[in-house]
Amino acid sequence: MTTQATTFEFKTEAKELLDLMIHSVYSHKEIFLRELISNASDAIDKLRFEALTRDDLRRFTTDPHIRLETDVKERTLTISDNGIGMNRDEIIQYIGTIAKSGTKDFGKLLKEAKGKEFTPELIGQFGVGFYSSFMVADKVTLISRRAGDDKASKWESSGDGTYSVSDADRFEPGTTVTLHLKPIDKDEKDQEGAEDVQDFTTEWTIREIVRKYSDFVQYPIRMKTERKEIERDEKGKPKEGAVEKTVVEDQTLNSMKAIWVRPEKDVTESEYKEFYKHISHDWNDPMKWITYRAESATNEFKSLLYLPGKAGHELFMNEAQRGIHLYIKRVFIMSDCKDLIPEYLRFVKGVVDSEDLSLNISREILQQNRQIQNIRKAVTRKVLDTLKGIRQDDREKFAGFWKEFGRIVKEGLFKEPADREKLFEVCVFPSTASTTEMTTLDEYISRMKPDQKQIYYMTGESRQAIEASPHLEAFRDKGYEVLLLSDPIDEIWIQFVYDFEEKGMQSAAKGVADLGTEEERKKAEEDRKSKETTYKTMLECLKAKLTEHVKDVRLSSRLTSSVSCLVGDVQDMSPQMEQLLKATGKDVPKVKRILELNPKHPLLDKLQGIFDKNKDDERLSEYAGLLFGQAILAEGGKLPDPATFNKKLIELMVNAL
Repeated sequence: MTTQATTFEFKTEAKELLDLMIHSVYSHKEIFLRELISNASDAIDKLRFEALTRDDLRRFTTDPHIRLETDVKERTLTISDNGIGMNRDEIIQYIGTIAKSGTKDFGKLLKEAKGKEFTPELIGQFGVGFYSSFMVADKVTLISRRAGDDKASKWESSGDGTYSVSDADRFEPGTTVTLHLKPIDKDEKDQEGAEDVQDFTTEWTIREIVRKYSDFVQYPIRMKTERKEIERDEKGKPKEGAVEKTVVEDQTLNSMKAIWVRPEKDVTESEYKEFYKHISHDWNDPMKWITYRAESATNEFKSLLYLPGKAGHELFMNEAQRGIHLYIKRVFIMSDCKDLIPEYLRFVKGVVDSEDLSLNISREILQQNRQIQNIRKAVTRKVLDTLKGIRQDDREKFAGFWKEFGRIVKEGLFKEPADREKLFEVCVFPSTASTTEMTTLDEYISRMKPDQKQIYYMTGESRQAIEASPHLEAFRDKGYEVLLLSDPIDEIWIQFVYDFEEKGMQSAAKGVADLGTEEERKKAEEDRKSKETTYKTMLECLKAKLTEHVKDVRLSSRLTSSVSCLVGDVQDMSPQMEQLLKATGKDVPKVKRILELNPKHPLLDKLQGIFDKNKDDERLSEYAGLLFGQAILAEGGKLPDPATFNKKLIELMVNAL
């Protein structure tokens, strides 16, 4: 005997709150299916848990599953489970009260159940996911029977602020949710440029949503599917007179293969590679994968991370996506999770699956809290430790990685100062010590001269251009190693790093090159002062001729064969940085540098002779311009006035001949 349906009002702000849930919480309509499947999975978990202590419930746990059914004609979508189910009072308490989460209440019981052989992985937290159904349905019907009870109850609502509860029939425990889908908006579908409007009665749409959000739910998600079949001959051609038949099959839509939760020894190499290609859309094999599990009093998560073998062009674009997919208890929450990994590791692909990460009400946006920061730090540390291990154990393999991703990793040296110490254990740089091997800063320091206080480096457009620069002449002659930094990103990070292991970072193209032992430096200083006395007035004359281009002309301690070079003060912007800023459209003030002349070059004596005879000799102005231009060309720069420089050079050649 059935009773007449009784109508109730929703508790808690009724229709206004429900409207907010339907129209504001979720950004994608398809998420409703993820929420209902998650609820079904939780219900099965609850049944298995209660069956541990109730023998009468164990017979209901033999084939746990979730079933989806569609009716194209009636435009309905049904989600059923054979989980714990609900009685009439629970339906009113949990479904009739928005944000009253049965899962959350049930979670309290787990604190008293430690040591049980089964601990359910409960997905829901807020008790609001069920109401996402009203984004796509104009009426929702729920029929549920609690395991151990012999009665079922029916809940029904049109999302208008009221619902009804009545008696119903259901053969086995569990819950069935039927969505009476809204008509497809033809105007929206036909609108030019609009995204494809999803029809939630089609098999393909359901498959795609399950694959995207619920592929790794641990219980099978089943659905009856149809396909056309016709009898064929040995050659594969339809037999004469054969009639096409409709074959109905019961298929499992989800893989249930969350390989990151399985023991590493139980997962094959091919499975790891296949999963990488699945989540990254990269046809190449990964260079390495990292399995990592963290458990603490405040945080618990599992992760499977991949280091790709090749860098895609998208990594160097603005707002490049990061390849970390976030799951909560194997239910997909989001891809491109920027909060879980720093930008300089955006090439890392993989999955982070948290047991207890706090989300906002829609599970779509992470809340900024300590849990997230802890996961981020742990993941970052694990990736950097892995890269360090590869660098130490397989230098050739690491060289291939660095060629692809080194420019990106070095972004962290200025974007994430807190990670800088760990990054320097990974970063390698070309140097004058080897034409084939790159070096770490620790290795550089191990080769430093006993009295060397600086780590010397030089930036430029290429290694070849830097090595050809006259700035390195004294460094090379005296055996000082210099880092050769030719990536554009080197110009940026080096501005933020002042020292390493108490050794200052010093550009070979800036300041004074104070090289050699204390005794050698003292002697070089005496020789330079003696030369400065000899050439002082002539150098002042050249400076006056070049006042538009340089801020000083002085004798050099870094040149041994070339006649001139341009250097900056320690705090000056390098020419390469100036070019980078100009390329971005910034208005960069002109930076005047210092023209250094080689005191041992015979040209200086010739210039001094001309100056001694006639301080106003026009040749002094011409030679000053040629020395300045030659210094620019020697470092691979561009002349401010190439035509005038060429004209003066030709005149010089004619006069010399």
